Amino acid sequence: MRITDHRYNGERARFDLAVRMIGHEARTGTIRACTGFSEDRIRKIYTSYFKDCDNNAVKRRRGKSPSQIANFISTSNIQFESTILACLFVLSRAVEMNQHGDALPPKNIDKVLLGQRICDSFESYKSLLPTPKFSFERAWGLFNALTHANELSLSNCESCNGTYIHDRYALNYHFCPACELLDQSVAITVGTT
Repeated sequence: MRITDHRYNGERARFDLAVRMIGHEARTGTIRACTGFSEDRIRKIYTSYFKDCDNNAVKRRRGKSPSQIANFISTSNIQFESTILACLFVLSRAVEMNQHGDALPPKNIDKVLLGQRICDSFESYKSLLPTPKFSFERAWGLFNALTHANELSLSNCESCNGTYIHDRYALNYHFCPACELLDQSVAITVGTT
C-alpha cells in the first residue's frame, strides 16, 4: 500500500490539518473539534514535529478557548481587525450569510474542510496586517461567536456602506470602525490646528 492510495486521503487531510493548526498554536480542543483526533494523538503529533524545533518556537496552549466577545469589539482598532477576519471567513466560505444577514456555518461540510478554511482565513489575516492582534484561538472564538453563539453580527455602515462587525445585543451606532477611526483622526487634526 502507498500513502497516496485513495482510502488514506481522509486520514492524511486530518493529519495535515492537525499539523497546520499546531503550527498556529491552536489548543487541543480546537484541533480535536476539526480533526476528530484524540488528545493523545494530538500530543504525539506535537512531540514528533514541534517539540524539539527552534527552542520550542511553537507553544502548546492550555485551557479553554477564549470566548468573550469584548475581545472583538472593545476598541475601534480591534473591531476593525475583527471585521477583516470575519470578512475573510465569508470569502473563504468558512461562514455563509443567510437572507437576513446572519452568519452561519456552511451546510453539508465536513469538519476537516471547515478547519482548512478557517486556517486559510487566519493565514490571510496575518499576511494582511503588519502586527495582527489575534491568535488562532481568538480567530476560532470569533468564528464561534459569529456562527454558533450568534453574539456578533455583520452590518453595513450608514456612512460608507462598508461591512463591519458589532455586538448583536448592544446599541448599534450604525458606523463602522473605519469611519469611527477616520472621525477620530479628523477631530485630532482639527484640534491641533
